[in-house]
Amino acid sequence: MDLSRPVDYIARTTDQYSALGFEPYQWAHRPDPSAWAPLDKPLSESTVLLVGSGGAYREGQVAFHWKDDTGIRYIPTDQPASDVRVTHFAYDLEPARSDPNIVFPVDRLNEMVAAGTIGGLAPEALACMGGIYSVRRAEEELAPAIVDAVQQMPTDIDLVVLVPV
Repeated sequence: MDLSRPVDYIARTTDQYSALGFEPYQWAHRPDPSAWAPLDKPLSESTVLLVGSGGAYREGQVAFHWKDDTGIRYIPTDQPASDVRVTHFAYDLEPARSDPNIVFPVDRLNEMVAAGTIGGLAPEALACMGGIYSVRRAEEELAPAIVDAVQQMPTDIDLVVLVPV
């Protein structure tokens, strides 16, 4: 892989799904991009929420099922990534199981809090299973569940770091 050039994630994901013997991935295309929303305060004063789609879950929680699992898991951010487990059908799990920060960078974000780069980390992060084949289920089940979870958080969230897989 040539690291000096951008990765064409759409082509790469399409190839990965084909290699696994799945039906071609159906991409959801939204022609109207979200409006740009600048931060109201400096990053060093902002509270960040981690949301990852790499299938992370905490030891003791039920692992994600195969594809189209639209559930979410709450993961405390004061616990190290070594307490995080991962399961997913669309990527090589070995590196992420060795270091969950690859797909769920809770340790890196806590380091940024300690360094004063970000003001704070939400007490819980959200995790889900990416690669949901059903666009309808992603839109009608997963996305509203994430929005509801964010709105119910006891801490005001200034920005969200989305870690896609």
